[in-house]
Amino acid sequence: MRSARVVLALAGAALLTLAACGGGDKVPQLMNVKSDTNGPDEFSILPPKPLEMPEDLAALPEPTLGGENRTDPRPFDDAILALGGKPGAGGGDSALVAYASRQGVTAGIRQTLAAEDLEFRRDNNGRILERMFNVNVYFKAYKKMSLDQHAELARWRKVGAKTPSAPPPQKRE
Repeated sequence: MRSARVVLALAGAALLTLAACGGGDKVPQLMNVKSDTNGPDEFSILPPKPLEMPEDLAALPEPTLGGENRTDPRPFDDAILALGGKPGAGGGDSALVAYASRQGVTAGIRQTLAAEDLEFRRDNNGRILERMFNVNVYFKAYKKMSLDQHAELARWRKVGAKTPSAPPPQKRE
């Protein structure tokens, strides 16, 4: 009778131990680039631009089946405009490229950075149990390189810089 209780207690402890491991995925969904569902991708849905009345109706092009519309969203062109470039400048905006490369350009920088990052991640691959149970150690590996957003926001506000995209400062009681 006593051995049955010991066996039941050990089985219960083993069951509780296994149940504790099933806490779900603690990796933020932002790390998962591809969706594993059959639903729509919320990032691929772009709202159209508002309709505008052109100054000259005769200047409008003939509509073509499958052609572009003036109100079609163009996120890449919008990003180029936001950075001060000219969309459709034929392979790049030379002024923007010249400004970005004013300090010099390292040939093959993408391959160099990819190799260095791969070596860094191999050196910071986690402990043996983290590797055995496939625990994501990305944030732990790059923690020393991350920016403390709250301290940085406080630093910029202290020097009087405007931070319109940040929440307003909290009033102290």
